[in-house]
Amino acid sequence: MSAVDEAAAALAYATLNDPTQPPPPFAPERHAAYLKRVAADAGALEYALTEYMRVSGVYWGLTAMRLLGRDAAAELGGPALVELARGCQNADGGFGGARGHDSHVLYTLSALQVLALLGALDRCDRAAAAAYVAALQQPDGSFCGDRWGEVDTRFSYCALAALALLGRLGDADVGRAAAFVDACRNFDGGYGCAPGAESHAGQVFCCVGALAIARRLDLVDRPLLCWWLAERQCDSGGLNGRPEKQADVCYSWWILSVLRMLGADHWIDGARLRSFILKCQDLPDGGIADRPGNCPDVFHTFFGVGGLSLLGALPGDRPGIDAVFALPEDVVESLGLEAQTVPRNDASLLDAWAAERRGGERAEPYCV
Repeated sequence: MSAVDEAAAALAYATLNDPTQPPPPFAPERHAAYLKRVAADAGALEYALTEYMRVSGVYWGLTAMRLLGRDAAAELGGPALVELARGCQNADGGFGGARGHDSHVLYTLSALQVLALLGALDRCDRAAAAAYVAALQQPDGSFCGDRWGEVDTRFSYCALAALALLGRLGDADVGRAAAFVDACRNFDGGYGCAPGAESHAGQVFCCVGALAIARRLDLVDRPLLCWWLAERQCDSGGLNGRPEKQADVCYSWWILSVLRMLGADHWIDGARLRSFILKCQDLPDGGIADRPGNCPDVFHTFFGVGGLSLLGALPGDRPGIDAVFALPEDVVESLGLEAQTVPRNDASLLDAWAAERRGGERAEPYCV
């Protein structure tokens, strides 16, 4: 690269990272083309390196395409993807990240989400899948990720969401599951991967999402947690996962979804967040990266599009995304999935905090 090219690239990067500069327009056609290109390029090095999470990648791509208003099943090969997901189910009832891989609750949820998106949940052994997930619950209410015993609040969400998709939520001890999640709540209102672990926005989504499915949002310290989440907005307009970290597009989903569940998504500057996501687009090749100027991937493309959906920044004729189940709203409705959310409270952050600390009337969660 010549000195002139390097200077031009540096200027372009600086412009993308300048919050005062307007963002480029949203490019849905390019993002759809990117997702189709990545799905078809089985010979790419990246395709081989991500085999261990193949079924999760399929879920991200399918959902992003649906949110973009595309016929995801037709354009990405729905029948083949159904067979891929079905082929990941093992004799123990769980699903691996790809064919022949060991079962794990993370990939069990992803496989069920793929089947739900394609209207094929009845094509797997649902009873065996539910039994596998329920058997991962421990006496303290936590869930292991697999037979090797790692415990993490991510797995609490995955387990409850998977059982809800299967219509078998009662197969787990939901009360104990909620109690374990509550034990992971920290002094700042956030949640970590285990009791005493550092608060992290990704874990916050998993914990609050699990409590929403368990209908125990009363356990959340809403003003304190929402304050902590609102503080994650950086000068760029993007959101970070914990203090002193850089903004990352994926937190547009992890944080905004929780604020939506708790009726406080107006506590951040949505216009600035939208601008940050749009600046993370890869133009002209399509896809969304973690930060402006970086290379895109399917993970951040999904969460960037999901964040724009929550912000109401996508055309109204496209399906919205459900903040709890991370699936298009029409899929959630067709499956009869229910979770608890808090009605939007138009009080400012400071007013809500003061009312709560005065012992004022608390917004009670309700079921939708």
